[in-house]
Amino acid sequence: MKSSQLHKGILSLYEKLRKKMREKYNRHVSFGDLMTDRWETAKKYGFGEGASCYDNVLILGDVKVGEHTWIGPNVILDGVGGLEIGSYCTICAGVQIYSHDTVKWAISMGKEEREVAPTQIGSGVFIGPQSVIQKGVRIGDRVVIGAMSFVTTDVPSESRAWGAPAKVQVR
Repeated sequence: MKSSQLHKGILSLYEKLRKKMREKYNRHVSFGDLMTDRWETAKKYGFGEGASCYDNVLILGDVKVGEHTWIGPNVILDGVGGLEIGSYCTICAGVQIYSHDTVKWAISMGKEEREVAPTQIGSGVFIGPQSVIQKGVRIGDRVVIGAMSFVTTDVPSESRAWGAPAKVQVR
């Protein structure tokens, strides 16, 4: 098959899948998400039963995810220093969860090493859109992190936190 025929075939398939997605769910998703299955992607990464993970999620290093956790589009899961996410979590679109940074490396002009620290997210956690979780943070169970929050310190179970930097509000 010539490359122009292959290209036309792919475009035809793309248009059919887009139409089906629009008719069934009234939404548009990226090409990669049309071509893949979110639950199959999660399964291939060894995430828990019923977990889902969009194709456009960036996954680095050692990332463990529990059962029935939803990883939204355009998320960064940095497991370079180790990342564990519990069950029944919602990780909204655009969330970034880190377990390493290169701050000291950059400001030392490469003389210092990157810093790593494991990051843990409990079960029953909702992390709002566009939030950033810094390396080494531990978030307990049944926690809500507000949208666009920058979480730099641990968040205890059954609390809420929001803001930049996030402030913890205990229930």
